[in-house]
Amino acid sequence: MNLANKLTFLRIFMIPIFLIFLLTNWVPEPIGSYGALILFVLASCTDFLDGYIARSRNMITNLGKFLDPLADKLLVISAMIGLIQLDRLSAWVVIIIVSREFAVTGFRILAASDGIVIAASKWGKIKTVSQMIMVILLLWNGQGFLFQWLETIFIGASVIFTIISGIDYIMKNKQVLAE
Repeated sequence: MNLANKLTFLRIFMIPIFLIFLLTNWVPEPIGSYGALILFVLASCTDFLDGYIARSRNMITNLGKFLDPLADKLLVISAMIGLIQLDRLSAWVVIIIVSREFAVTGFRILAASDGIVIAASKWGKIKTVSQMIMVILLLWNGQGFLFQWLETIFIGASVIFTIISGIDYIMKNKQVLAE
């Protein structure tokens, strides 16, 4: 168990704590809201940090290749579902994002059954960053025209990058569908 994988496990461990702060009355307001925001930002930072450490120290493992994207999906999707419950995000946005995740995961499983490994693409990384920024803005729940405009821009960007990255995965690896 190397440092990069420990950070990935930490991110997974932070998810239920984040959800407690976000969705329960166990932590009084405004501490719950600010705590959820801080926990999400810290968990998001571990995503970038574990990847940097794994690459720079040559600590890339099969466990890390499996857990890192899983941790990202669990964190972002948990946050988005919580934001639906708080009426800060429309369900259709989450349905598009979750549908893409299922489709790409299924596609990767199909490819793996043929011995093909599909690496993360730049579009997938852009998608993840845009989704994390979107969630951070929605958790912040700022007021005013500029803040509402930024939220709308990042919701739209997240949906667009989600669709682009899904199409990119399939187009670059369409030979998997031919088999």
